[in-house]
Formats: sequence, C-alpha cells, structure tokens
Amino acid sequence: MGTRNPLLDWEFDPDAVRLVGKDLQRPECILAERDGTLWTADARGGVVRIHPDGTQDLVVARPAEGFDTEHDLAGSLLEGTLPNGLAFTDDGDILIANFGTDALETMDRAGNVRTLHDTIDGQPLGKVNFVLRDRRGRTWITVSTMVNPWSDAIGRHVADGYVALLDDRGLRVVADGFAFTNEIRFDADEQWLYVAETTAKRVSRLRIADDGSVLEREVFGPSSLGDGLVDGITFDAVGNIWATMIFADRLVALTPEGELLELFNDGYAAATARFEEEFAAGGPVAFETLSRTGGTLAPWLASVTFGGPRLDQVLLGSLRGTTLPSFPSPVPGLPPVHW
Repeated sequence: MGTRNPLLDWEFDPDAVRLVGKDLQRPECILAERDGTLWTADARGGVVRIHPDGTQDLVVARPAEGFDTEHDLAGSLLEGTLPNGLAFTDDGDILIANFGTDALETMDRAGNVRTLHDTIDGQPLGKVNFVLRDRRGRTWITVSTMVNPWSDAIGRHVADGYVALLDDRGLRVVADGFAFTNEIRFDADEQWLYVAETTAKRVSRLRIADDGSVLEREVFGPSSLGDGLVDGITFDAVGNIWATMIFADRLVALTPEGELLELFNDGYAAATARFEEEFAAGGPVAFETLSRTGGTLAPWLASVTFGGPRLDQVLLGSLRGTTLPSFPSPVPGLPPVHW
C-alpha cells in the first residue's frame, strides 16, 4: 500500500498565515530562491526583490506610474506595462512575460529590460501571460488570447490561446486552441506539460516529445473546477497540482488521480455568484462586476508558489493585493528548475 496523500487530510488554518512584503503592485507571479529570497512581478515595470530579512527593493530602471485598481481598474489592467509570469535564465537574469506590452522580455538584476520577442511568424505575439524554463534550457511561453482588449475574451466563446516553445530552432507554436492559456507546469519527469485554461475552468495536459512536439493532449481532472477561473498552477512533491481560482478567490488542488479538493474559499459569495451569472451568459464580464469579486487574503488570487529553504511554505500572488500571504504546507513543493 502506498503512503496516503497528506493533502487529503489537511485543513487550512487562517491563524497560520503571515504576510510577506509590503506596498507591492500586482504581485502576480513569485519566484523563490533557496536562501529565502523572493522575486515578485510588479506593475511598475519590473520586479520586487524581498530579502530573507524582510527588506525589499524595487528592481526597475524607470518605474512606471498609474497602476491604481481602486480608482481605475480598467485602465490599470488594460494599459501600460504589466509584468506577469517570471522565470530565471541560466545567468540569473529574469525572463518576463509582459501582459501589458505583449512581449517576452528579459531584465538584468539592475532593472534594465529588453524585448526578446514581440512577434511570432511575422504576427504580433498577443497577450503573453506566462514563461517557464525546463531542464533542457528551453523556454515555454503562453499567450492567453489575440483579442484586444483581453477583457473581451473573459467568456466561453473565445479559444485562441496557444503555447509556444523557444529553443535553438527559434520561437514556434506547439499547441493552440486553448481557452485563455495561463500558467503552465511540467510534472516531475517533464513528460507532461500541464496547462491552465482560464476561461474553460479546467487544466489540460500535453505529452511532450523530445523535440518539443505534442504527442497527446487531454483534459486532466474535472471538466470544470467550479466557481472562479483557473489562473495559477504549481506542483507539490507528492504530485498534487495546486491551483488558484481568480474572481472567486478559491485555492484548490487536483490529486495525481485527478480528484478535485477545495483547500480554502476566501471569496464573497454574492459577488462570485454575479460573476458566474455573467460569465455563463457568454461574457464579456463587466469590469464593475469584476471589481466586486475577490477576498481579503489575496484579492484576485492569481498564483501559488512554494518557498523557503525546504519549499514547505505556500506563497500566494494576486492582482490586487499589496503583500504575499504565506502559510505552512503539509507537503513540500516540487523543486523548480533553478533550485
């Protein structure tokens, strides 16, 4: 008999939550280093580095201004630079999937940013959402949609997202037809690439060949993960996929067998119900409706990351939060490529 999955018996304890960082702007993605240093995406055009002692630095050459989701939600989310997914390069620079500039960028640790790619096959990339590196040194990116503004794609009728691969052959699309492609993660053996399909409320997976091509494609787990839209995903060491459900502020997990577990629900029931009503009607969902959703822990819960020297601390990223909630995990995270 195998060991019982620790997540099956775990209950979230709100009293165990501590807050990391302060005055962050749109900390959508989090990178964790072994020494406890954290890097979070920041709407001022770069990242914030949070040191193990709690001090922090804004790393950006020229900080952008104007991000204010309280007074101008639409303008903050539809205009300007919006660093989203992050990944380390081999030399310690940071790759940035910039959801605002529609480009894959690279930033050195002094905050200098340059564009790597903003087109593919001679066409604009679209809404670049996430970037991931594998053990072979290849770079994978997701593009959520070609719809502009992207908010018009928040409905069930748009499936124009894709996954692209950047390797020694260049940048190319390897799979498309996704419903608002969001975060992607490889399993421990890097055999399957798991894809968060935000507006389909599901996780799909692709079995990847040695040359980066797709051998199989299927939905993993339930066809719908319930209220909210799946945004960020990550693996723990047992093989559970932790997933955030934005606009409902739920944290859920899929076991290795595909069973859905709800880990906590921090959303406002009435606001979530209104969002689900408009979303089910085909969208787009009004910004006024979106503005009322979210909870208090990490408003517009967007990502989940394991940190700490033993990867046994859960960190939550969000689009409207200004800090990172953290709490102990019952199982450590799957070590990232740079670990």
